[in-house]
Amino acid sequence: MGTSRERIEAAFQVPPELSDQRLDQAVAALMPEHSRSRIQNWVKSGELTVNGRARKPRDKVLVDDEIVIAADVAAEVSWEPEPIDLDILYEDEHLLVINKPAGLVVHPAAGHEAGTLVNALLHHAPELDRIPRAGIVHRLDKDTTGIMVVARSLEAHTSLVEQLQSRSMGREYEAVCVGTFTGGGKVDAPIGRHPIQRKKMAVVADGKPAVTHYRVQARFSGFSHIRCQLETGRTHQIRVHMAHIHHPLVGDTAYNGRMRYPRGADGEVKEVLEGFRRQALHARTLTLVHPWTRETCEWEAPLPADLQGLIAELSAFTERSEQL
Repeated sequence: MGTSRERIEAAFQVPPELSDQRLDQAVAALMPEHSRSRIQNWVKSGELTVNGRARKPRDKVLVDDEIVIAADVAAEVSWEPEPIDLDILYEDEHLLVINKPAGLVVHPAAGHEAGTLVNALLHHAPELDRIPRAGIVHRLDKDTTGIMVVARSLEAHTSLVEQLQSRSMGREYEAVCVGTFTGGGKVDAPIGRHPIQRKKMAVVADGKPAVTHYRVQARFSGFSHIRCQLETGRTHQIRVHMAHIHHPLVGDTAYNGRMRYPRGADGEVKEVLEGFRRQALHARTLTLVHPWTRETCEWEAPLPADLQGLIAELSAFTERSEQL
């Protein structure tokens, strides 16, 4: 893949509040749109100087030191662009908002070097090769559908990462769970790697803080349709939290295990449940502050056909059960 480059030329004087900090930390504070690794590379290559001299990333800076940068912003990624269709809900020079289908892996990795969302994004917007992780600031599991935002500029990347870290970005999901709830609630339980099955996550005492709020949309015989709002964004968070409170997601073979049918299940509902071969989870809405206009924006991705069909059949089964 060809490498696109952008020239960066900048000069700063170290302000008092950054005096006595590491050089790479001070520059990161002065230029937050650039990653720490990129800044360290500039220092090591001599493209970033202090008072006209090359320095090391760990060297301390003093008030009024002059930092000069004359550098090429090279590609951050080396993945290949591929012409894969994208369902784009919104786009401008700073953001791309997409509706991800089931089965689409977000990042290239071992076993999935091609055919991913990143490959598709690089074909649609080649300038994303200059953005860390091709602009991906949050991810959805391969078989989770729904809304994702992608940073299309360095400024947007910095803003979106900050909104995620400060928990000001609003993300709401819809899911279908095993079992019925009496009402909404909150799961506040730390998540980390499963102590034995390392590809899975689990609620563990030394995990990272994780909070999921949920409310009931509809109750069916043996199942519930819920909405979940994330305070944190841990790997598999909703899937792990719902399984932890004994309401795993329909179709989630990693955290639900063997299919369990509701009492009195007939052939129609069994067929639909057996045919639903992914976790019943959809990222429905996304709310954020636009990095450039500073306006609050909200987008919504409608439920995909398979999830609509699952909910419709569970509703119909409930009606049939009540008539018996």
